[in-house]
Amino acid sequence: MTLNREIILDTLRSVTDPATGRDIVASGFVTGVTIRGDQVGFVLEVDPAAGRTKEPLREAAERAVRALPGVAGVTVVMTAERPSEAARSGTSPSSGHGGHGAPSQEPSGIAQVGRIIAVASGKGGVGKSTVAANLALGLAHLGLDVGLLDADIYGPSVPKLLGLNKKPETDGKKLRPLEAFGIKAMSIGLLVEESAAMIWRGPMATSALMQMMTDVAWGPLDVLVLDMPPGTGDIQLTLAQRTPLAGAVVVSTPQDLALIDARKAVTMFQKVSVPILGVVENMSTFVCPSCGSTSHIFGHGGARDAASEIGVPFLGEIPLTMQVRECSDTGHPVVVCNPSSTAGGAFLAIADEVAAGFETVRQKPMPAIHIVD
Repeated sequence: MTLNREIILDTLRSVTDPATGRDIVASGFVTGVTIRGDQVGFVLEVDPAAGRTKEPLREAAERAVRALPGVAGVTVVMTAERPSEAARSGTSPSSGHGGHGAPSQEPSGIAQVGRIIAVASGKGGVGKSTVAANLALGLAHLGLDVGLLDADIYGPSVPKLLGLNKKPETDGKKLRPLEAFGIKAMSIGLLVEESAAMIWRGPMATSALMQMMTDVAWGPLDVLVLDMPPGTGDIQLTLAQRTPLAGAVVVSTPQDLALIDARKAVTMFQKVSVPILGVVENMSTFVCPSCGSTSHIFGHGGARDAASEIGVPFLGEIPLTMQVRECSDTGHPVVVCNPSSTAGGAFLAIADEVAAGFETVRQKPMPAIHIVD
């Protein structure tokens, strides 16, 4: 039997929601069906007012699809996107919840994960994911057990940066993160087709991200690096509020336009009481591959000056070099590809700064992989 979307939906029609007596397909719960070889994924979009009671429904849906011939793995993401009856009728619950009638959620940690740090930017295009990947590898170089979660739902980069193309396996309860160069990694890009567009609204994306943190067997880890989506919108704010972040690293390029948005990212974290570990100036200088001369294409020193004005640490400058791009494109970040290079050394120095507040750890060597044209 060749798996297709209709077979998956027909199977899910056998799963009934006890609250309504209707099957979950007719109820409109099922969205985002993806099939990747023998791996199936879909989203259950449920009423936020009953979200916490729907876990048995998610498990039943997963079991039904897993029983299909030819299915080796199933990933079910449950999101609380559907409006409640109270919201549709314009009435508010009487439970005393503030805001939009939704219960406030206290940040909760992840089992066997010591610290969670966010790598963020006020805007896209500043190399945030490249910094996050190399920072995670740099922290591993210091002897820490490290994980990297790609939280950029709409533009996941970690699979490409780390050369990952397999679908994560599951133990029946949690996904197992993939491993690359000594760190664990997870990304929505590992669960869907590479060319698939994630057309999800904010609450849906946020719920999926929270599940990738809690429904993945991360531990034991000293540090989980969270590669945040760019910007300072609802997704970023909700993640910052719901995740017990030990600190945030803000990435910017030197020019004024990027620095304006970087200041916004710093402000967002400060408003939710997340410590700012520091600011990184990426693409600080361009190094000519032919003559070795440097040029300040985007200006220089802007992030350092902004960090000083805001009163937060400045972590360092990352040069824009051909090797950073080449290593990233081949799935071997420069900290692994050539840690002794100018850029590799800069990333390692930033990892030292980030870890300065952590306990002293023993260094361990990283394997060097040199690209040959």
